[in-house]
Formats: sequence, structure tokens, C-alpha cells
Amino acid sequence: MKHSVQSPGQSTSTAVLEAPAKPKIGFISLGCPKNLVDSEVMMGMLHQAGGEMTANAEDADVLVVNTCSFIDSAKQESVNTILEMAQHKLANGGRAQKLIVAGCLVERYRDEIQKNIPEVDAVIGTGELEAVLAAAGLLRPIAITAPSPFRILTESELVERAPSAVHKHSRPEGDLREEQGRFSREHWDGAIASLPNYLYNDETPRILTTPKSSAYIKIAEGCDHPCGFCIIPQLRGKFRSRRFESVIAEAENLVAQGVREITLIGQDTTCYGEDFGLKDGLALLLDRLAQIEGVRWLRFLYAYPNKITTSLLETIAKHDNICKYLDVPLQHAAPSVLKRMKRGGSGDIFLKTIAKARRIVPGLVLRTSFIVGFPGETEEDFAELCSFVEQAQIDWLGVFTYSDEEGSPAFLLGDKVPQRTIEARRRKLMKLQQKISKRAKAAWVGREVDLLVEGESEETPLLWQGRTMLHAPEIDGAVLINDFGPHETLVPGTFYRARITESHAYDVVASILE
Repeated sequence: MKHSVQSPGQSTSTAVLEAPAKPKIGFISLGCPKNLVDSEVMMGMLHQAGGEMTANAEDADVLVVNTCSFIDSAKQESVNTILEMAQHKLANGGRAQKLIVAGCLVERYRDEIQKNIPEVDAVIGTGELEAVLAAAGLLRPIAITAPSPFRILTESELVERAPSAVHKHSRPEGDLREEQGRFSREHWDGAIASLPNYLYNDETPRILTTPKSSAYIKIAEGCDHPCGFCIIPQLRGKFRSRRFESVIAEAENLVAQGVREITLIGQDTTCYGEDFGLKDGLALLLDRLAQIEGVRWLRFLYAYPNKITTSLLETIAKHDNICKYLDVPLQHAAPSVLKRMKRGGSGDIFLKTIAKARRIVPGLVLRTSFIVGFPGETEEDFAELCSFVEQAQIDWLGVFTYSDEEGSPAFLLGDKVPQRTIEARRRKLMKLQQKISKRAKAAWVGREVDLLVEGESEETPLLWQGRTMLHAPEIDGAVLINDFGPHETLVPGTFYRARITESHAYDVVASILE
């Protein structure tokens, strides 16, 4: 692991918090990159307070599972992982003394976790990251007067010293949604009354778990949108942006440590700065970050369709190191389904947005995702979605089957689509996309590209793999490398020039050039 740790200011107190002998801590992070950043922050706090990270659960004194609960499959994976780690506590001769569960599953099922899995010693919600220290037993007060090596700042101190850590601003849309009950958790057993409001900053200790050349920066937290299928606003709280200067400082710190690819993340990055009254905040942030010497690739994930401004597109086109890549989860194309989803828009509107984006940003690659089987989706609605996919010719596309999440507005809707029908629609849409992707990837053959080499292929050690700037980490296809050119071996995390030599449905094959 690579460390990205900055110490908070020293202070003097009669009640100093001291870490005991270094416990070994095993950490498992599930879910999205936003969750991964939370895990990295908690690991940074634990390390700074005296903990020692270990990759082996068998060696850990403390086990931490950071969970996801976005859809049913994610919840099941989280529960299975918690139970697996609980076995390490129960096993004869097991070393683990504490099991801590954190993240979105805690926000939704806090009481149930503690009641049904008694091996769990502590639960930590998405807005309680600093509580991992006390849960791990790393801090205890001693009655001496000395400079404190580390302590948890109170909320008032955080606001004074690092306003982006506990953030009180909000967007008018978020305030309206709150009045309408969007963030209500009153029927969730065990959910605490207050919504999460924590937001890390550039002074927060953090340990990177991504490859040495790449890192995520979370620029915002929470979400104000009313999407009927989603419970993230209740899990993560209202939308809140990090301070502009804090994001820049973190990026400069990462680059100084060797990071060359920065991916900005948030539930909706295109709303960045609106809670500060900032117009086109994401465009301004990208423009500033692109000027940091050493940033080779810069991208952002999760754009809301109606937030893709001309200024944002022009900023992407302006800088060579901003990836010509746009991730816009459209969710559907039939107006009737989008209306029931509380998303708005239509396939025709989206096609115009895509055409504009491709006109302003030559060579733009588009990624999106769709939900099939939303309550009330008819065969005509699905046919309209398929027609849209044919017309849009999207580069990267993911299809989710609708998950009926208790607590989401869509849970109360009638006209549920049978699961068999949902699965059939997913398969049909993915088959359609496979043909589109195969044609698109064939056009890549012969291109010369800059390639970030990641290491041996996940499929076979006979091949290596990497990514171009048109591939986001982990979610898109891969570039398989079968010819090292003049090199005996390649160095993971290093950029090479390469030529695409053949293509498949989603992946391409490349040879390294001199």
C-alpha cells in the first residue's frame, strides 16, 4: 500500500489520547469507489493512531468490513463477508478480537446487524468515519500534560479549522427535497435521526489502496436528486461539496507522491460547488486541476444528464490531459419510465445532448447505464430503450436489473415486472450492445495509444493488461498486451506507447512500441 497521510495540527491538553501497542488491522472494502475512499480514510486514521494494516485476515487483531447496500446483491455480498469475518473470531486459535462493520449497510440495518450477528463489536455509519478509532480500541485518555500525537477534533473545531470536514451548506434543491421527505428514515429500525454530514479534506490521513499511479478524489458527498429507485440520499445525506482549495491541495499532494491518473468521484460530480453558489464549479475545478504539473490523466465519474453544460464540455476539450470520457447514467430512454423514475428527460433529449457533446469534444467516449424492469415498464417502453441504444452507439454500457429496495419511492409502486421478464430484457439489451461494441472496437485496430500498464491479465499470466485514457479504472474493457516490443518486461503503473493490433467485443489487443 502507498501512504497519503497528512498530520493534523499538534495541540496541548491535560487529557491526551495515546495509542496502545500496534494492533494489526485487516480491512475489506466493498462497493463503489466512493466507498473505497471512505475505507482509505479510515485506514489512514487507524494507521496514524498506531494501527498496522495487514492484508491477511488470519493475522488481524481487528477486522473492519466497509459495506455496500445499494441493491440486493450488494447487501448479500456484504452480509456474507461479515459472516466470513465473524468466523475468524470464532475459530479455534483465531487472532481477531474485534469485528467492526461500517458503511451503507449500517445506515440501513444498524440494529439488525448487532442483533443478528453478535460477533460484531461495533457499527459505524457513513458519517461516522472517525469513530473507527474508538471502535478499534486505539485511543485511550491518560492524565498527563504533553503534546498530543493525535486526537479527534470536535465538530466545532472541525468547522473552524477545516470547514469541508463537517459541511453545513446545502443546495436549494436539497432543502426542498428534505421538506418533501426525501431523506426520511423514520421507518428504518435503528437508523440514527441525523443524516450523515461528514466530508474528509486534504488534511485527513488516508492510505491509498489503488495502484501507485492512480487515485480517486471524492469531491462531493451525498445526493439531492429524487430518483425513485435509489436510497443513497438516505444513506449518504444531502449533497455537499468539498472546498475548492482542499481538492487542489489533495491533488498536488498525490501527484508529489507519484500519482499520475486522478479520477474525481461523487454521487453527482456535475453539481459540484452549487452549495457554495458556484456556477459551473466542476468545469472550474477541472480547469485548475489540469494545470497541475504531473497530472497525466484527469477524469470525473457520474454526470447528471441535465448538468452537462457547454462550459464543462469546452473544458474537457481544452486540455489534453482531461480524458475525453463522459460517464452519464441515463437509466432509461422511454419518457414514461423516466417520469415514473422521477428522472425526467427522454431519448430524443438525450440524443441531442450526446450529439452536442461529441461535436464539442472530438473523439469523446461515452459510458452509461440503464435499469430494465422498473415498475410499469412495458414492452413498448423496452423497445424504445433498445431503439435509443441503436441510435446512440454508446461506447461502454452497463445494464442493471431493477432491485426493489424497501425505503425507496419505487418500492411502493404497483405494476411490478416479473423477474423472468426483467432478466430476459437485460440479456437482450446486452446482446444488442455487444454487437455495437464489437463494431466500435474493430475501428480501434491500427491506432497508436498511450497505455497505462496494470500488470498480468486477470484471464491468463500469458498476457498483460492495461488501459487507455478512454478506459475508466475497473469498470470498462481492457487492453490485452501480447507483445512487449523492445522490453523484456513491463513495469506496472508505467505509461507506454502501444499499437492496437486486434479487437474483440469489449477488449482489444496491443503491442508495445519503442
